[in-house]
Amino acid sequence: MLIVATLHRTDPRATVDPLTGGVGTDGYAGTASPADRCALEHALRLAEVFGARCLAVTAGPPEAEEVLREALACGADQALRIETPGTPDPAGSTAHLLHAGLAAHGAQPDLVVCGDRSADGATGTTPALLAGLLGAAQALGLTELAEDNDTTGPSALRAVRRLDGGRAEVLAVPLPAVCSVEAGRIRLRRASLAGTLAARTAAIPVVSVAAAPASRVRTGPVRAYRPRARALSGPASDTPRARLLALTGAHTPPRTPPRVLTPASPAEAADLLLAELRGLSRDAG
Repeated sequence: MLIVATLHRTDPRATVDPLTGGVGTDGYAGTASPADRCALEHALRLAEVFGARCLAVTAGPPEAEEVLREALACGADQALRIETPGTPDPAGSTAHLLHAGLAAHGAQPDLVVCGDRSADGATGTTPALLAGLLGAAQALGLTELAEDNDTTGPSALRAVRRLDGGRAEVLAVPLPAVCSVEAGRIRLRRASLAGTLAARTAAIPVVSVAAAPASRVRTGPVRAYRPRARALSGPASDTPRARLLALTGAHTPPRTPPRVLTPASPAEAADLLLAELRGLSRDAG
């Protein structure tokens, strides 16, 4: 069984040029986002439970190997860097690179764990697109991911997803699957000294793949937003002055000015509030 943890290197201390708007990053200061670190910890825990291999993967330049060495120091069995061809098209390019890179490496993952969104682009589309390319099930935006005790063997996982209103949804995710997790309570384990020293000199395989195919979506020129005009009936008045007053609302009844109430006790505050509500109901009636 092969479990893949996808990592994306970002620079948390990026600088922005105030004149040009260009973003400057330090090639060696980047690290994985909190969501990616949480995904790596999930992958490591599931690999221990199922006796599987854990493969850490990233797509990027040689500087991106720093996140892979951290994953190796924390316990990942293997690492793989996918060379990015030039400047990739952000629309689905990361998912294409991951899919093509895993295929070129001969890896057929049973489970891919990703962060729910990166710290720079933050679109959250890579896990869903990767699941479509792999033909795998997908479960996105999870807070928990563990083995399913109701099944025999690693045939399904138990996942928990956050819903609105403080509710949660429990899912049974069949394998193979692509899951994305939020940055939550689970923290990445601390690497041992021996693991850190071994990861510094570990050889990281690199595969090169073709660029993502050009998007077939046609885009038009960018224009300022202009709301659609609404057809309104004209005022039914005979004189221009009356029509102008009706259009501008200049002679509408004046609104009640706001007041500041300073009650001396909670009981007086309740009485004042009830009196205001009664007055509003009479005006509405």
